[in-house]
Amino acid sequence: MNAEGIIWNALRGALVTRALGLVADLQVAQALSAGPRSSAELARERGVDADALHRVLRALASDGIFEETEPGTFRNTAASEVLARDGWDDFAHLFGGVWLQSVTGLDASGEASFPRVHGDEFWAWLAAHPDERAAFDRAMSQGWQGRLDRLESVPWRGDELVVDVGGGSGSLLLALLERHPCLRGIVFDLPETVRDEQALGDRCRFVEGSFFESVPHGDVHLLSTILHDWDDHSAQRILETVRAAAGERLVVLDSMIDAGNTPDGAKWLDLLMLALAGGRERTVEQWRVLLGNAGWRAMRVGEGVIEAKPA
Repeated sequence: MNAEGIIWNALRGALVTRALGLVADLQVAQALSAGPRSSAELARERGVDADALHRVLRALASDGIFEETEPGTFRNTAASEVLARDGWDDFAHLFGGVWLQSVTGLDASGEASFPRVHGDEFWAWLAAHPDERAAFDRAMSQGWQGRLDRLESVPWRGDELVVDVGGGSGSLLLALLERHPCLRGIVFDLPETVRDEQALGDRCRFVEGSFFESVPHGDVHLLSTILHDWDDHSAQRILETVRAAAGERLVVLDSMIDAGNTPDGAKWLDLLMLALAGGRERTVEQWRVLLGNAGWRAMRVGEGVIEAKPA
């Protein structure tokens, strides 16, 4: 691809994001799960303009997201089928909606743009918009299988009490308990978190609270894609709060930015974190410094997994 093509693909990114948000909200991938259908038929069912929907699907199909099998008729591809599973449609809804609006306000001030655009900081706004909070919790459950695989690289004694700090619906912790029948768990998160407490079973329970104030005591504290939401000062406060309740160790699942010009999704996620809440992705060295400042001794930092013990 020539230089102009690289720039064009980068410039049109917002259009792709918005188009994905639209088809996710319209549940197009789900509607095509049984086979090809016309955009006109889909538009009638969804109560939208047929020409506009056709143009959105045609553009996405040019990138391999959906396929136009004959004029005006579309089917799913392996890429579009992702939108029909595991919270990816909620991710597309957020990226193509409230997050995209926030990114348009991003500047070089170093401050989160979300409060300027939406009139409140990100977490308070979610608490005030239950439907968006539910979409966020479902989206955050997406990818739990990969996080579970990373947890399998952690040695488990077998009888620990694991506290999943900011654990959302509890999907990751429940999957960990299923693999390790002697573990017990606590899902700790804000009261507005959408969850099914009956599904937690007799080895796991939900505890409401803020990780800036206190967290339940346990043997192992897990922070899965939590700390990247926060700037260094706030992340250190969270780690200090966990340190006060610490048992044997801390396990963190989070991105680690590669050095140099290596293509790395974390470098783009870093900008989203800045826009939403002033958070950041971190390099290995930045993780080590952050942990040390909060009273933790890093035992392992790499490949998306951090293990630390109280210093």
